[in-house]
Formats: sequence, C-alpha cells, structure tokens
Amino acid sequence: MKSVHRLRTEIEIWGTLESDAVDLAELASLADDDRSLLDEMESGIEALETALEDRQFELMLNGEHDASDALLTIQAGAGGTESQDWAEMLQRMYQRWAEKRKYDVEILDLSQGEEAGIKSVTLRLSGLHAYGYAAAEVGVHRLVRISPFDAGARRHTSFARVEVLPVIEDDVEIDIDPSDVRIDTFRAGGHGGQHVNKTDSAVRITHLPTGIVATCRSQRSQIKNREVAWTIIRARLLDVQLAEQDARRAEIKGEHVSADFGNQIRSYVLQPYRQVKDLRTDHETSDTDGVLDGDLDGFIHAYLQSRLADAPAG
Repeated sequence: MKSVHRLRTEIEIWGTLESDAVDLAELASLADDDRSLLDEMESGIEALETALEDRQFELMLNGEHDASDALLTIQAGAGGTESQDWAEMLQRMYQRWAEKRKYDVEILDLSQGEEAGIKSVTLRLSGLHAYGYAAAEVGVHRLVRISPFDAGARRHTSFARVEVLPVIEDDVEIDIDPSDVRIDTFRAGGHGGQHVNKTDSAVRITHLPTGIVATCRSQRSQIKNREVAWTIIRARLLDVQLAEQDARRAEIKGEHVSADFGNQIRSYVLQPYRQVKDLRTDHETSDTDGVLDGDLDGFIHAYLQSRLADAPAG
C-alpha cells in the first residue's frame, strides 16, 4: 500500500505540472493582446521551472532506500553548552526544512542539555524521498559565532554530528536473535512534570553483539516507545549488515567520525563575517539566516549533483 501511495503521489505531481504547463501556454496566447498578463506568466514560468528542477533531482534518488522515510539524529559534539545549543539550532533548521518540503516530523527521542540546548535528538521525517534528500546532511556541522554564553563576548567554535538512516519497511528481513537483545524500561525525563515522568514509559533496546542502542522516551505509552525503539534498532542493524556485505556504508550513512575539528562537512560562520559553506561541494551563501531557517535545498542539490558526477560511467 505504501508503494501504491508513492506511485499515486508521483502521478499526481506530474499531472499537476502538466496542467500548469497547459495553463501557462493559454496565458501566453492571451498575453499577446493583454500585456498586463506578462507578470503573471513570468511568475508562473518561474514556479514551473523550480518544480521541474526539483523533479529532476528526485530522478537522481534511485537508491534502494531513497524513497523511504528518514531517521535523522543530531548529537552535540565538542564544545559543551555551546555545542548543545548548536545541536538545538540544527534541530530547528531540519524541522523547518522538512516542513517546507511538506514532510511530517516526529520527535522520537530527545535528551536535553544541562544548561541549554540538547545533547541529542532523533527525528522521523515522513514523506516521499525523505531519506534520499536528508542523507546529504550526514556528517559534522561546524558553527563559528560570538557566544551568547560567554560574558566576555568571545568567538566560539561548536560542533554537532548528523546521522541519517532509512526507515526499514516491514517486508525487509532483519535477522535479530531475541537472546541478543536487552530491553530496559525507565522513567522518562522532561519539563513540567508531564505524565511521562511519572511512569516507566521510556524504553532502551540494546543489541548486545554490536553494542547498538536505541532509546525512545517521547511517547506516553511504553508500548509505543518500544515500537519506535525497534524501528531505530532495525534501521541501524541494516546499516551494519550492508557495511559488512560491501563498501556501501558511505551511501547509506557515511563514515562515523568524531564531531570535532577537521571532520566537518559544512561550516556556518556568523562572526566575523556571515557565510555558510559546504566543504564537499564548495556551495556557499551569505544568507545564514535563511539557511538556519531551513533553506537547505541549494546545498542538498549541489551534493546530489556532485555525487552523480562522481558516479562511475555505465
């Protein structure tokens, strides 16, 4: 049914584009007699070109899991409170980006920082090609700014690491021996004394042979938290299996690197100048506010183009 839904969505999108093109052609014929229609026609053409460009990039997303939903995890790196605040800024950025793409966003797990920001968060992004697009963001993100936590107003550098995994469909077989798994329940932490704080609703699943851990504490129901934790475990185990089979690890998740100097994929500089630059593609912009508000498609498209250019011929 999910495949049928995706195909129907594809057909509806192309049908809308075809209808828009027909409408613009009719508008163009009317513009010969009514020049006031030119502005409307030009804006329509621009919107159609943007939509077609987006479809062109989606044609690049032909990997096995590119059409799937995505699990996006942000972890604060070196830098203490600074990096925890940066991780929370990234959370907002990705939520805004997902909303602009009309993806549904669900917070599966969230660990608050001691003073500000967050230590980590896992988001589920649900929508067509969510994984294919979000996978472009895997890696370490570096922020340079005047610290709001430094009384001396000095410039600080902060790091956070982004991991992206596909949500695995039920029909994909992942072999998990029940004896290899430990399931712990505990009381979830939160603000304001919500219901989640009063019962052992949070769930942590540990896959003992690999040491992979998945935690979910965002739901009031222990059953729901258990289901979400299993979803994360299955996704991470699939990643391991694929890495063991061949060299596709970079395609699925990217190399696991520490969130520190020298490992970043993108730099966000707010002081002494304003610039966001992707170190893999050299794509850059001075509109730092726009990027932090979710305008990421330029960086993602540049990455997809570079990946296509690096792909072996044939």
